[in-house]
This record gives sequence, structure tokens and C-alpha cells, in this order.
Amino acid sequence: MSAIGSFEGFHPVPLKQEEEDQPSETDHLSLEEGNPGKDSAPRQMSRQPSVTKSTLCPNPYHRSYVSRKYFVTRPGAIDTALEDLKSHVTDTSGETIQGSWLLTEIDHWNNEKEKIVLVTDKTLFICKYDFIMLSCVQLQRIPLSAVYCICLGKFVFPGMSLDKRQGEGLRISWGSVKEQSLLSRWNPWSTEVPYATFVEHPMKYSNEKFLEICKLSGFTSKLVPAIQKAHKNSTGPESKKELMVLTEPILIETYTGLMSFIGNRNKLGYSLARGSIGF
Repeated sequence: MSAIGSFEGFHPVPLKQEEEDQPSETDHLSLEEGNPGKDSAPRQMSRQPSVTKSTLCPNPYHRSYVSRKYFVTRPGAIDTALEDLKSHVTDTSGETIQGSWLLTEIDHWNNEKEKIVLVTDKTLFICKYDFIMLSCVQLQRIPLSAVYCICLGKFVFPGMSLDKRQGEGLRISWGSVKEQSLLSRWNPWSTEVPYATFVEHPMKYSNEKFLEICKLSGFTSKLVPAIQKAHKNSTGPESKKELMVLTEPILIETYTGLMSFIGNRNKLGYSLARGSIGF
């Protein structure tokens, strides 16, 4: 039996370290001569370019993966929620929904909360909906005739605030902040705040459907004439009020912001897939 490496036609090739100035993959590599006493014809072989490609960044599936984490984007989730709310509003108040939107509410402690907003001829409904269990958790009713101010602008914070928010929002006011009690102002779970602040939902650009229902400008264009009409048709004290539409900074009076810092970065205000727990 011959030793390994003694077959004819096979000759050892010394390895060289590849550098940037080395020949490319399409260059031919020649074999070195074997024994000096034998004539060996030079042989040539070429490296074929790879037919497979690997890409690390950008990931084409990143956006769809992120959108699937939000339960509201699951097939049929938003449709089921809107049908449930429309049936509830029709059965309890007899009002007809004029428009519905998926927005993010910014509370008085700068916490983000996923909300469904409905507008009828008389009422603004703000709903906290559980898209995991597909059930309404909380429904707030605000008479449109009570709304006296709509403000659009950039967010501003006290100079000493540690958790500041960028961007613009919309604030709807139906009561005086001066009349708000000190307890409700410093209570992060208070439901007696006389205003609501909204920004666009983070899933606005997931598809064309969400692009429409998450658009803040579309909500504003429907809300303003509805409020003006409600004031005109009102026979109570609100009938003398006129709706003010302002463009000015929106103040969020938070200072330390530790709760919102943790909650907003972990998306605790959204129905979100948190990953598997256990083994």
C-alpha cells in the first residue's frame, strides 16, 4: 500500500496567506512542479464565483417581525375591536359612529397608552381595549359640547424634567386645569384629568389600513367639525362657547419621569407579545 501523498499527479501545494493585493477569485492558480527529473505539464484550475449570497443588514423581515409583536396587527384583531365597540355604543346610547382611529394617548405622567378613539355626533369615546383577550377594559365618554379647546403643537417639559419626549401631539380639553385637584394631578392612575393628549400609534406604517386609522391629521379633521356642530346644536350652557383651535406647545408636567421611562421603553401601555416565559 502506498503512503498517502505518493499518488501520481498529486503534488503538495504550499499555502500562502491571502492579502488584499492577492489575485481575485477568477485568477488561475498554477501547480508547482514536482520532482525536477520528471516533466510535468502545468495544470490550471479556476475558482467559480459563489452562487449564494448572505446579507446581515438590513433585514427585510425586521419590520414585519416588529409589527407582529403588537396584537393589534394580528389578523382580525382591530376589526373585532371596532365591531364590539360600535355594537356597544349603538346598544347603550343609540348613537352612530362617524369615525374610528387607533392612537396612543400620553397621560399627565407621560405614559403611553394604546387607545381606540370613536367620534359620534354628540360624544367622543376613548377606549382602552385589550387586544389579547379582545375585550374592552375601560370606556370614557366626553360630550363634544363640553370640549372648548383643541391644541396642536410640540411637546415641552419643565426645565428640570429627566424624561422628555420629542415630536408633536394633539390635546383635547373639556375642563379647566386650575380646577383639577392636587390629588388627581399627582395620581398617575387618575381618571379625572380634564384633557386627553394623543400621538400617532407606532404601527401607523405597518400597512395601508393602519396608515389611515392611525393618522392624527385624519382624526383632527373629523373631530373639529363634529365639535363645532355639537356646540351649535347644544341648548345648555355650552351653546355659548366657541371651540378654540390653537397651535402652541403642549406642556407635560413631569419631572423625574421614572415610571414613564421604564414603561414607555418596555411598551407596557400596549398589548404586546412579551416572549415566552418558562422552559
